[in-house]
Amino acid sequence: MATQARRASSPSWGFVPVLALDVLAAVALVVTVWASLIYAAPAANLAGAEQTAQRIFYFHMGANIGALLGFLASVIGSLGYLVTRSLFWDRLAQAGVEVGTVFGVGVIVTGSLWARPTWNTYWTWDPRLTTATITVLIYLAYLLFRNGIDNRHTRARFSSIYALIAFLSVPLTYYSARWFRSIHPVVLTGENPDAQGGFGLGPSMEVALSISMASFAVLFLALWIHRVRQLGLQDRIYELREELYR
Repeated sequence: MATQARRASSPSWGFVPVLALDVLAAVALVVTVWASLIYAAPAANLAGAEQTAQRIFYFHMGANIGALLGFLASVIGSLGYLVTRSLFWDRLAQAGVEVGTVFGVGVIVTGSLWARPTWNTYWTWDPRLTTATITVLIYLAYLLFRNGIDNRHTRARFSSIYALIAFLSVPLTYYSARWFRSIHPVVLTGENPDAQGGFGLGPSMEVALSISMASFAVLFLALWIHRVRQLGLQDRIYELREELYR
């Protein structure tokens, strides 16, 4: 009866809404490609390879949004578990970290591809690049940490505490280009008078950026929900095995 109660308390998403979200994410990505490669005006202060490489900026920023949403989901899920002790919240947190980390790797990869023609190098120990990499490594460690604990509730408890502490690296990464001398441009709000990098957006570029960020948010939501559902199925299989061998 306790097992049935735990299952009943775990929300699920219907097939049709999830499928609709998948289709919306696919359409949104197609629109993002069009807006980024065709609609957005080229950067006026760049030429040649730099002007072409600049268009990866829209995917770079989109991946940033996906990573941020994933790490925020881990905070919400972790707090939810610590309050309710329901493994459903732990699944939300785990899925958020997994999907967010994939987007975080995408941030680093697209940033490196953009940096090569712009800075003449794929990598430099700039504060923004360094803190972003540290953040991804912290969340990769979270996943390794989970795999080392067998008891599900013990794993969820310690993972929740870890995720809350790990999230401190996210605002540090965001503000690193504003607080420290950096060649990385400050794109959205705020500025750093000591920064060496600058970046201005024209009207069409702002539209393309908005489309990209919204599209990647939808993509994150679709991937996150799928992963939560998959983790839920894994938990049900685990419960059935416990009942079978009890």
